[in-house]
Amino acid sequence: MKRYAQQTRLLVAVDCIIFGFDGQEIKLLLIQRGFEPCKGKWSLVGGFVQEEESAEDAAARILKNLSGLDGIYMEQLHTFSAPNRDSVERTISVAYTALIDIKRYKQLHDDFHAVWFPINHHPELIFDHDAMVNQAKERLRYKAALHPLLLELLPPKFTLPQLQQLYESVYNTTFDKGNFSRKILSTGLLVRLADKDKLSSRKGAFYYKVDKKKYNSNLHSFLNFVPDAHLKKSASGR
Repeated sequence: MKRYAQQTRLLVAVDCIIFGFDGQEIKLLLIQRGFEPCKGKWSLVGGFVQEEESAEDAAARILKNLSGLDGIYMEQLHTFSAPNRDSVERTISVAYTALIDIKRYKQLHDDFHAVWFPINHHPELIFDHDAMVNQAKERLRYKAALHPLLLELLPPKFTLPQLQQLYESVYNTTFDKGNFSRKILSTGLLVRLADKDKLSSRKGAFYYKVDKKKYNSNLHSFLNFVPDAHLKKSASGR
C-alpha cells in the first residue's frame, strides 16, 4: 500500500454528544471512562475510527452499540484538532450530536456505564469534551429555532405542555403558554389525538403526534418560532 512520504500518522476519533428528554428537561448522556488516562472520570461516548469506516460510520456504530437501535438522529458538529487535546498521542476528534427519546432508549448497554445528567448541571469532563458540549448546546438552540428537530426527542404521543417544557429546557427560559400553543399549532406539523393526559390536571391535555410527512417535507416551518433574542444569542455563540 502506498503512503505519503514524510507525513505524520494521526489517530481519528469520534465523540457523541447525546441529548435526551425525560419529559421534564433536556439531559446529557455521559460515561465513566474505563481506561487510562483519566480512568474513572466522566466522558462523552466515543471511540476511534477504524481503517475501513468513515467518521459517520464510526459514530453510527457507537450509537448502535450503546442503544441497540439504528436510525438515531445524528449530525456532525465540529472537528476538534488542537495538537495537545489528548494527553496520550495526537488525536483528532470529529464530534457528532445525537437526539434520542430517553424513554424509548432507556435500555442502554451495560458496558458503557452511562448516566443521564441535566444539560446545565453535569460533572467536569475529560480533555476538551466540555467545549464540545457547550458548542453542541448553542448549535441545538440555534437549529431548534429554524427547524423542528426537537420533536426527535419526544415520545410517539405527547401534550403541548410537555413540548413547551422541552423548549423551555433547551433555551433555559419560559414562554407564554398561549403564544407557544398558537405558534406551535400554526406550523401544521402536529395532529391532535382523541385521548387526553389526565395525570397532570383534572381537565386533562390532549395528546398530539407528529405528522411525519409534513415534518420531512417542511424543514423550515419553525423559522422565527423562537424570539429573535434567543436566536441571535445562539448564532453568536455567547
